[in-house]
Amino acid sequence: MEPIECRDVLVQNALFTGDLEAVQKHFTESAAVNLIIESKGDELRWTSRKLAGRASLDCLRHLLLRGAAVDFAPGGKTALHEACAAARTDCVRLLLSSGADPKTVSEAGHQPLHLCKSPASIQCAKLLLEHGASVNSQTEEEEDTALHVAARHGLEEHVQLFLRHGAGLEAKNEEGQTPLNAACAQAHPPQDTERYYHVCQQLVQSGADVDAADRDQQRPLHLACKNASARVVELLLAHGASVNIMSYSGNTAMHNILQVAAYKLGHRPELVVRALLNHGSIRIWPGALIKVLRYCCSSPRTIEVLINSYDRVRVTDEWAEAVPAEIVQKHPDFYESLFSLGQRPRSLQHLARCALRSYLEGRLLQVLPKLHLPSSLHQFLLLSFEDVLY
Repeated sequence: MEPIECRDVLVQNALFTGDLEAVQKHFTESAAVNLIIESKGDELRWTSRKLAGRASLDCLRHLLLRGAAVDFAPGGKTALHEACAAARTDCVRLLLSSGADPKTVSEAGHQPLHLCKSPASIQCAKLLLEHGASVNSQTEEEEDTALHVAARHGLEEHVQLFLRHGAGLEAKNEEGQTPLNAACAQAHPPQDTERYYHVCQQLVQSGADVDAADRDQQRPLHLACKNASARVVELLLAHGASVNIMSYSGNTAMHNILQVAAYKLGHRPELVVRALLNHGSIRIWPGALIKVLRYCCSSPRTIEVLINSYDRVRVTDEWAEAVPAEIVQKHPDFYESLFSLGQRPRSLQHLARCALRSYLEGRLLQVLPKLHLPSSLHQFLLLSFEDVLY
């Protein structure tokens, strides 16, 4: 029978609330089961058997036994799409065992595997793959694979699962991003840093190209610096990412981190700047340091590590005028030491550090471990933070 529209509020409520007794009453063997329920406003349209995200497994089973079309999708998604989006493993299992197509494409161009976007959906993804879902299928518009989706959402277990099933590391989406690019490009709060680091670690250790360029010639390092992802930046640099390569806009990784430092204080942008400098990043032109000071003064450690990468910097009265009084009051010791550099030279210890760093340029991180230096001196050479300038 062709599906018909259901406007009966009692039937709709029974379906939306998962009231099994009411569902059994309304959907007997002789009742039409493939109904369309059109919700008003911005709510989704649901079919009577599209219960995966909202109602009970028992109701879904009852409707399927009464002959509900398992791949019916009048609203653009099948029940399997909805179940995966809602991470309803029990419903996914039932739908697949009832013949649901794991490769069916929604109106938006997504297969069910592309909708496994939450940590709780890992079992759904496993079931889909066991029933023949294609791990390398791409969405129709964005051209994302399941690995792109998992990487973008920081889903460690999903990434591991998809890699085991042969997901393509270098598959590119419509923006030219690989899964590693997608993970590095995704903005996230500081509390999610570890998740994204472990995702990137899995991708890199599996052989992902750390210098893969998207359509704007942005590499993973450019993108990770935009998000001030310090651990990801260190990971990429340790695996050979090019520290000074430019994007189409002319930005290096250092430019990107300095542009966002003031807005990413919780991510500790100073760690990114230090990592770039220790891996041979080209330093800021000294004449532009006052401009950086204006933009980054709320992150005094970012200023500290930049200043400490030069043996001397010409500090003028204009520098003091560049920092708002409330910032100076919040970090008085540091800014007093910075402004006083206009009247005194840097310490001999600092000058020795600069001389050694200059001598070891390009080899610093390879040579230092072989010198067997005390830990404190080792960290000093790597621009450890002291919150004051000498």
